[in-house]
Formats: sequence, structure tokens, C-alpha cells
Amino acid sequence: MSTPQSPLHLARRRAVQAVAATGAAALLLVGCGSSGSSDKASSDKGSPSGASSTAAGSPAAGSPAADAAGGKRTVKDATGTAVEIPAEPKRIVTLTQEDLDAVLALGLKPAGITNGQGLNEPPAYLKDKVQGIPVVGNLLQPVMDKVIAAKPDLILAGDMQDQQVLKQLREITPATLVTMAPTDDWKLSFRGIGNALNKLDQANKVITDYDAKAAKAGGELGANKGAAVSIVRWNPTGPSWMEKKQFASGVAIDMGLTRPKAQDKDGNAHTPALSLEKINEIDGDWLFLSTLTDDGKAALKDVQSKPAYQDLAAVKNNHAVTVDGSVWSTRGGPLAAGVVIDDISKALAAK
Repeated sequence: MSTPQSPLHLARRRAVQAVAATGAAALLLVGCGSSGSSDKASSDKGSPSGASSTAAGSPAAGSPAADAAGGKRTVKDATGTAVEIPAEPKRIVTLTQEDLDAVLALGLKPAGITNGQGLNEPPAYLKDKVQGIPVVGNLLQPVMDKVIAAKPDLILAGDMQDQQVLKQLREITPATLVTMAPTDDWKLSFRGIGNALNKLDQANKVITDYDAKAAKAGGELGANKGAAVSIVRWNPTGPSWMEKKQFASGVAIDMGLTRPKAQDKDGNAHTPALSLEKINEIDGDWLFLSTLTDDGKAALKDVQSKPAYQDLAAVKNNHAVTVDGSVWSTRGGPLAAGVVIDDISKALAAK
């Protein structure tokens, strides 16, 4: 990307070429293990390998995993690495908000979480669900002492690519999973996490319910049914529109909406920040604007008084909507997807 970015964002983008070929689909490849869960049979049945479960060895004495109830299962994580994990994990630590979203959507309460993307606190849309849960660091930047204090028997490490950090995490518990590749869509990642938690049937139901909600909401948009929606993150240096396979874009498409011609491109990332001379690229029937930082908010506020912004058709028609960047500008999960559906419905169904 041609605009300045944080080292974390640069690292995540560089990781695309390194691991895109494996992806979260590997998490659906179940190896060996044992469990008394009612989801176990469906987990094995739903895996491409179709492997049946067998007894697994015990963890090293004194490790956090040694205290987990039940047996063990082996899954491949998003890098293709086989990892032995508890059949019924009890103390899950999540290192991204996408992992957190997935765990909460499956009805589990983590033992430790990280702050949201660009935030020094958990994402606002999950705030009421994570009260009292210890924060162990920032997004993909765990503080090891805090992770140890959470006593995890399973760590969900998102798209962590830092091998030194992964090594440290696996010294805390070998049951540390990279849950997604940078190019994975949220449904694939979520199913993989569901399988790792021995809840693949439940994960599939969550997605089925989401698909039904998206289709229903899209059909209730009246005159705005099928409208072209522009999805934009405002950075300190200007706006970036989201490609079609980016999380919020995918939700809009699942609702039967379309993208403006300039934004009708595959990919799951966003463009470099645009200059005012190219601001027409962000126009559409509707314009959804988000920010992730205070600098981004200030830049958006500043541009809203400029003629180039005010000349946008969406702005003239009062169709520009400000939304939560910690939901709309991330990789997402089922709970975030529900927020996007509700945001779109609130804006478009009212017109």
C-alpha cells in the first residue's frame, strides 16, 4: 500500500502471499482425538478428511492443557500444522476480535481477550459480552505474562505470522492455533474455529441463520433493494474503498445489494488512500463511512466541509452514513455481520 501504515498492517498484508494457499480450511481437517461432546460426530463427519477419532496421548504434566477435562483431538490449523487440542477446551484465549466474535457466537466465554483493531479497549459491539474478561494485550500483540495468568488450554491466534510470538505462545500451551489466513473469508474462518471448538454443527447453524437474516433483510429494503453501496474507511491521509470480498462488502452482497462500478472488483482488501481528485470513486447510491483512529475521524470531519465531498451524489441525497470502523473495517465474524445487516437495514429501509 502506498500510504503509511502501522507495522501490524504491513505485516498482515505481506502475510497474504505467504499463507494464502492453506487457509482456515485446514482447520476443518480433523485428525485424532476423543470426546464425549454431541458435536464430535458431526465435527468428524464435516471434515474433508472424514477421519475417525482415536485416543490421543496425555499432555505433559503441569501444563495448562493437562487440567482440561475429557480427551484430545488433533486438527490442522490454517497453516496446515497439526495441533493437539483439548476435546472440550475450558479456558480459551483469543488474540483477535474475529476469534473473540466466533467464540462468543458459539456460546462460549473466553478466559482472555485482546483489544479491538485500532483500539485500546475491546470492540464496542462486544462490550456487553466481555465485561470482566481479562485483556491480555492488543490485537495480535499479546503480553505473555497476562496470557500465562489466563491459564489457557487453547489459544486462538488469528492470522498470527510472527514465529517468535507463536513459539512463546506454544510454550504456554501447545494448543495454539492459527485460525485464519489473510485471504480467508469470515465464514470459512468461523467454520474452522467451530470445528476446533468441537462445535461444527452449531457453527453451520449460525451461518445458516445469518444467510436467512441477510436475505430477509435485503428483501425488505423497498426502493433501495439492490442499491449500489459504497463501503469506505477514512484514513488520516484520505478514503479507501473496500473490495468486494472484504467482510462488510460480502455482507452487503449477501443482502442482494451491489457495489458502484468503480468498486466492483474482487479482493478482500482496500485501496490505497485516495486524493480529493479521485474522491468520486467513493460515490454510490449509498455511502457507508467508517474510521479506525482519532486521526481518521479528524480527517473525515475536515473533508466534510470541502466542495469535493459535498458534490458526491450520496452526500447530496443525504445517503452518507457513518458506521463503526471496528465492525465495518475488519475481517469480521457472525456477530459483526449481524451489526452490518442492522446498520444497512436502518439506513436503507427508512427511505
